[in-house]
Amino acid sequence: MASGQNSSVFKQTYQDYLRQLRQVDLQRIAKRIGVEVEADSIVVPLFGHPYKISSTGIMDSSGQEPIHSIKVVLCQYLLHPPAVGPEEKDWVSYRDFKDASPFVGGFQNNTEKAIAKNFVGRLETLRRACLRLGGKDPGLDWGYQLSMKFDPLPRVAILLLFNDTDEEFSAQCLLLFERRAEKYLDMESLAILAWLLTDYLSQSEGDMRTTVM
Repeated sequence: MASGQNSSVFKQTYQDYLRQLRQVDLQRIAKRIGVEVEADSIVVPLFGHPYKISSTGIMDSSGQEPIHSIKVVLCQYLLHPPAVGPEEKDWVSYRDFKDASPFVGGFQNNTEKAIAKNFVGRLETLRRACLRLGGKDPGLDWGYQLSMKFDPLPRVAILLLFNDTDEEFSAQCLLLFERRAEKYLDMESLAILAWLLTDYLSQSEGDMRTTVM
């Protein structure tokens, strides 16, 4: 019963987003955030995967609807673009955003702590997984064994910092955002974005194992 209720709520939420998209100029938004326009749709890359978005729906490159969390992030991203592109590119933690406090505990457990637990003792495995997902060395000398920058959405970046376990400390992962990220996405959507990164890193590791086998 609960699963069916959740499915119904998801569908209602999605339809509400689509109704809102019908009331905005998608092509104008596309120019504002720098994404491609195809007929009556725009194409937004999310972690390197293109999604075609119109007022009638969201489809991936194979013509299938993505999971609900991806729909939420993409719709929020398109419905609330800043009028002027903000330039605050300094890195901040999720908890530093003013509206993040209700989500901080879940964010840490489902992303930072999950990555640290999954990749403890496997620094190079994490490095390869990051590279497969499009991560790039940001050139920062902050004392971490691994630093990777991701661009999951145009103008929305995530910085992953990781130190593996040693004799004194357990493995630690930090995920940082550019301060301007809060101008593009609400706190729930930013948390989803980090959760997707966590999930994709785990999937990438699985892909590497399959390739080796």
